Amino acid sequence: MLSTLVSGTLALALARGSIAAPGYQPAPLSPKILIINAFESETDVFVSDSQLGLLAQNITVPGISPQYPNVSCTSSGEVCQVTTGEGGFQAATTLAALIYSATFDLSNTYFMIAGIAGINPDFGTTGSVAFNRYAILLDSQYEFDYRQIPDNFSTGFVPFGTLAPGEYPSFIYGSDVFELNDNLRTRVVSVAKTAELVDDASAQEYRSRYDSAPANQSPSIIQCDGGTSNVWYSGSLMADTFANYTSVITNGTAKLCTTANEDIGTLQALMRGAIAGLIDFRRVIVMRSASNFDRPPPGMSATYGLLSADSGGFTPSIQNLLVTGTKIIDDILQNWDKVYKFGITPDNYVGDILNSIPGPIKPDIGAPAFYVNPVSTD
Repeated sequence: MLSTLVSGTLALALARGSIAAPGYQPAPLSPKILIINAFESETDVFVSDSQLGLLAQNITVPGISPQYPNVSCTSSGEVCQVTTGEGGFQAATTLAALIYSATFDLSNTYFMIAGIAGINPDFGTTGSVAFNRYAILLDSQYEFDYRQIPDNFSTGFVPFGTLAPGEYPSFIYGSDVFELNDNLRTRVVSVAKTAELVDDASAQEYRSRYDSAPANQSPSIIQCDGGTSNVWYSGSLMADTFANYTSVITNGTAKLCTTANEDIGTLQALMRGAIAGLIDFRRVIVMRSASNFDRPPPGMSATYGLLSADSGGFTPSIQNLLVTGTKIIDDILQNWDKVYKFGITPDNYVGDILNSIPGPIKPDIGAPAFYVNPVSTD
């Protein structure tokens, strides 16, 4: 009698879905867009937004950041959010764990890296939102203390396998440069420009110390390229060094404007997932809002600009991630069948410096000696 009651209760529970049958594996979630943040402030602005509704599901995924062990999703599972932890190593391991998790099918997902960054005042100002086509690993070079460099060196950074700054490296790590889908970028930039960007008085006061536009103007949506560095650097000398390296390593095509810590790690994990056939690398968006300048205003030291000055840009940069990000999310959901479902075909090379996923368009980054897939000379 008792065993009959128990088996009947078990059957009812299974039918209602309140418990899982032994060995049962639920179908993986297939979000249309995954928001990728690095730390709490970037995360909170998205998950606390009631209209997005990202707190409907909190899914623990083994292997992602122990500080942020859950992926947050809407009730439909169409929009999800993950926090990687700060730094490229954390970003890479978190994304790798997520990509290979049986909980998610990310094969048709769009990935929106939404984070804050430093900005070159020649390209934009605090609160601006930059969309990157190229991502460059800046500090993967030889480095000498400037006090011990030859008189003919302009910097202590020297590309690998060379004898002086400014030369093209003779060997690389393979995660040195990534190029993203520029047609996708064009689409999301046009959508982002419909957002009303946030600004505040403290940011306005600080940026007024710069002599010229666009640094002393209001925030805007811009298109340029992003650098990843393990060190937080400041000052025109360091910034110019990395801008010059950006031009060299991308064969003169990229223009460095934003700097952050995580993008190369995130993109490396996504590239490995694409090589495995688990994600589509043509569906990656890098969106960086400017929280600070990469060099101080005239009359300030580089150390003061980084260690002491309050640019006032942090709050509007965080808020502008949301106001532009939600515009893009809405566009993807509303125009899924018409625009996004089958992907936006690029007119440029999309991939890494190694040509790891060969396509119909020849790489414009790297050099043939580096490519793991040879390129036709036709």
